[in-house]
Amino acid sequence: MEFGVYTFGDNMPDPLTGIRLNPAERVRNLLEEIELADQVGLDVFGLGEHHRPDYLISAPDVLLAAAAARTKTIRLTSAVTVLSSDDPVRVFQRFSTLDLISNGRAEIMAGRGSFIESFPLFGFDLGDYDTLFQQNLDLLLRLRDGERVTWPGGHRAAIHDLGVYPRPVQQPLPVWIAVGGTPQSVVRAGVLGLPLAIAIIGGNPAHFQPLVELYHRAAREAGSDPAALRVGINSHGFLAETSQEAADVAYPPFAAVMNKLGQERGWPPTTRGQFEAQRRLQGALFVGSPMEVTEKILYQHELFNHDRFLIQFSVGTLPHDKMMKSIELFGTRVVPEVRKALGIGARPATLAQG
Repeated sequence: MEFGVYTFGDNMPDPLTGIRLNPAERVRNLLEEIELADQVGLDVFGLGEHHRPDYLISAPDVLLAAAAARTKTIRLTSAVTVLSSDDPVRVFQRFSTLDLISNGRAEIMAGRGSFIESFPLFGFDLGDYDTLFQQNLDLLLRLRDGERVTWPGGHRAAIHDLGVYPRPVQQPLPVWIAVGGTPQSVVRAGVLGLPLAIAIIGGNPAHFQPLVELYHRAAREAGSDPAALRVGINSHGFLAETSQEAADVAYPPFAAVMNKLGQERGWPPTTRGQFEAQRRLQGALFVGSPMEVTEKILYQHELFNHDRFLIQFSVGTLPHDKMMKSIELFGTRVVPEVRKALGIGARPATLAQG
C-alpha cells in the first residue's frame, strides 16, 4: 500500500488574520512540503489543477518538475489533470518531460474536475462535458501506447501518423482515473483496466464500497484481472500531536472553504458539529492525532482493500509550520504503524509501474 499527500495549493486569506500569502511565498512553502514528504518516506505527492483565485496551481506539471529536482524517490502526480479542457498531446508531452526530469516518477491522475472555470477559459462548451473527457482520454491512452499516432479527430483536430515526443522513462506512463462517485466513470476505469482513485470528502465512506465492487465487476467483464488493478482513496485530513489541536487548527480554514463553496452551490453553512461528526471513525475526515488517523486508515482498508491512500491536508490556508508538522507526523508516526499492521514494507526506491 502506498501513502501520500495532495493539495490544490490553497491560498485563501487566513480565516483568523485575514492575510493572504504572497503567491511566491506560498509556492516556496509548497515545494518545502513536497521535499519533506519525500524525506519522511511518503510514496506520492499530488497537485490538483484549478483556475480560481483561491488556488495557485493551474499548471501542476510545472511545480512537480520543480519538486522533482528537490526530491529523490517520491512519486509526483497530478490530482487531478482536468483532461476535458486540455489538449491530450500537450498533457502527454508535459508529463513525459516530468518523467524524464524525475527519472520515472511521474503520473497523471485524469479527471473531469469539480469546477467549471477551465471550460470558458479555454473555449470549450460545457454541453460537451462528457464527450470531451471520453475523447481526450482515448487519445491520451493512444499517445502513451505508441510513438506514432493516427487520430480521427472530434473535438480536437485529427492526427495523421505523426510522432509525439518526448517519450517517458516509464512504459507505460501511469494514468489513473479520478472519480467523485459517478458510477459511469467507475465503469469506464474498469473497462479500460486503469487504476481508480475515489475522492471521499464527505458522508459515510462505507457508502462508496459498492463503487469498488462495480469497478472490479466492470474490469472482470471487460476481460481484465481485477486483482491486477489498483484502487486509491483520496480524503481530507490534518494531523497534530493531539486530537483537539488537530481539530482546532483545521476547522477554521476548512469551514471557510466549505462555506465559500456552499454559497456558490447552494449548500447550507458548515458547523463545528458537522465537522466533529465527520472526524469519527465512520466519517470522511482524517483530522486527529496519529493514533486516530492510523485507526481510520486501517478501518477503511477493511472496507476497500485499497492500494493507495492520499490525504489532502491543506483544505483552506493553513500555517506552513503546522502543515510541515502534519506531513512529518503522517510519514513518521502514521504510515509506519499502518504498514506494520498490514504486514507491508516501505516502497523501494525504484521505478514503480502503474
